[in-house]
Amino acid sequence: MHDKQDESVGRLIEEFLTARATRKPSPHTLEAYRRDLRGIASLAGEDATPPRPLDDLMISTLSPRVMRAAFARFAAPRAASSVHRAWSSWNSFFTFLVAEGVVAGNPMPAVGRPRTPLPQPKPLRGEDTPEVLLASVSREDGRQRDPWPERDVAVLALALCAGLRLSELLALRVSALSGRVGERRVDVAGKGGRPRVVPVEPELDEVVRVYLDSRRRRFGARSVRPDSVLLVDRRGEALRRGGLQYLVDSCYRRAGITDRVPSGARLHALRHTFATRLAEDGASAAEIMRLLGHASLASSQTYIEVTAGQQRAAVRSNRTNRVLAGLVPGG
Repeated sequence: MHDKQDESVGRLIEEFLTARATRKPSPHTLEAYRRDLRGIASLAGEDATPPRPLDDLMISTLSPRVMRAAFARFAAPRAASSVHRAWSSWNSFFTFLVAEGVVAGNPMPAVGRPRTPLPQPKPLRGEDTPEVLLASVSREDGRQRDPWPERDVAVLALALCAGLRLSELLALRVSALSGRVGERRVDVAGKGGRPRVVPVEPELDEVVRVYLDSRRRRFGARSVRPDSVLLVDRRGEALRRGGLQYLVDSCYRRAGITDRVPSGARLHALRHTFATRLAEDGASAAEIMRLLGHASLASSQTYIEVTAGQQRAAVRSNRTNRVLAGLVPGG
């Protein structure tokens, strides 16, 4: 076991984040861990006698009493969901320290955490909003300096018809879409390192093909090699988080539907629309869970193993696919 007196909280946090990085979380997830850990540790340091900066705060200082006081200060101005997330970050941190032999036990069970209601879905509002959005974005907009409707439609379609998260979209490679005709699929590097396969209907497959053809014309055949990033910006470079969010926001503005996008949802509204339409069109909760890549169902339903055929039927029932057929040549 390490000599706890010599272990600073700041250094141990960085060791923990390095260990977590091997699980390939998104940069956003790692930054959230760092923010939660350093924020509460700083509060604990301020309460110490005498007050100590983070790098001088020893891990032995963080007793259950100290952690409860720091969390109480942290929780006061924040939403329950933020406090719950921070509690989970610290629980993971101490679990790591116990496994490494740095501390003898995890004090977090002695620190209260709020119960948070399950987040409510935030799909696009309006029965025809996905169709309006796709149809509008598929047309070249003369106000844009360098319009690229094929790329923009592909981004929206992958979220609306495959239910991908922002981080999953950014991680896609050209080779992620594969399979024979009638059995096309997209391989997704899901949240928490959980891979999944989502069936791809012909309409979505054609939208992506048309986008890749347009990209080949813009940047050459080498730009669409199998190991190339699937989604790129107007310079041919990989889209980043901020760029993708901006792209989707600009699509909402061009389509005139910003008032139909729930507050705070942004790109995630497209994923929620995918799931909501699946449910409305008859897909079961177990099918939706598998397609979205959720770890579990927060309900009393017994988990049902879903076959590949059932998943494909569920995706086929998503009526957003139908509007894609009219957006590409020959559709």
